[in-house]
Amino acid sequence: MNALFCDLPLAGRIERAEARRMAEATGVARGRPGSAAFVRPVAGGVATFAEAGSPLNKIAGLGFGGVPAPDVLDETEQAFAAVGSPVQAELAHVADPAIAATLSGRGYRLESFENVLGRSLREEPDRVTPPGVEIRPVGAGEFGTWLDTAVDAFTQPETDGPPPDQEFPREVLARALRDLAGDGVRRYLALCDGVVAGAGSMCVTDGLAQFTGAATLPGHRRRGVQTALLSARLADAVTAGCDLAVITTQPASKSQQNAQRRGFQLLYTRAVLVKPAD
Repeated sequence: MNALFCDLPLAGRIERAEARRMAEATGVARGRPGSAAFVRPVAGGVATFAEAGSPLNKIAGLGFGGVPAPDVLDETEQAFAAVGSPVQAELAHVADPAIAATLSGRGYRLESFENVLGRSLREEPDRVTPPGVEIRPVGAGEFGTWLDTAVDAFTQPETDGPPPDQEFPREVLARALRDLAGDGVRRYLALCDGVVAGAGSMCVTDGLAQFTGAATLPGHRRRGVQTALLSARLADAVTAGCDLAVITTQPASKSQQNAQRRGFQLLYTRAVLVKPAD
């Protein structure tokens, strides 16, 4: 397999897709009665807020549209302050270093990192299905099963890797996952010996397959469910005409290890910078 080189156009392509995904999901949240959700453009990226404590509350895609102007940052920070939320900015390490300096000067502090990995799909990947494991698309009437499985699995993280850098209330996480599962998202259920064991999803946009989350219920871990979910999504991404698959993981996590075993390579790292709420 050929090594991937992540230049600025490739990183920008991935970051724009992520920003679009956040904006679309938050747009769903804005439609709920009494919602304080917002979507704001920020220097080629997007600032989104869905509700208190949501994983959708962030600035995504920053770094490929120039350094944000002071008045744009002022207005963005004021929008988050108005809903009592800290400002979380995700910044690719290949972005203009002046952006990190600007944010640090405004009181943002580094809280964590996340890795973006990719795999070229120009060579068709092998299909891997461990014994007893089945991966199938979510069928009609199964959305509730998929959502419950995903929430249950995500709220019970792995214990043999680094601790999760963020945790979310169950109800808030469920709404975020529901909002993220819109048009263009393919959903999957994993079964072990016929019993629902995990869930995953993939978003296909303009030839890019974003692997948008997968998790296994604790009682079914170490059976190869994650490997099977990765393999099934890779095969479907090829069928959909994608040239690249990407996944975001916590550094040194089991998810990163599983992805690298399936041929994903580290493309770049995002720094997560946070300005606390006043």
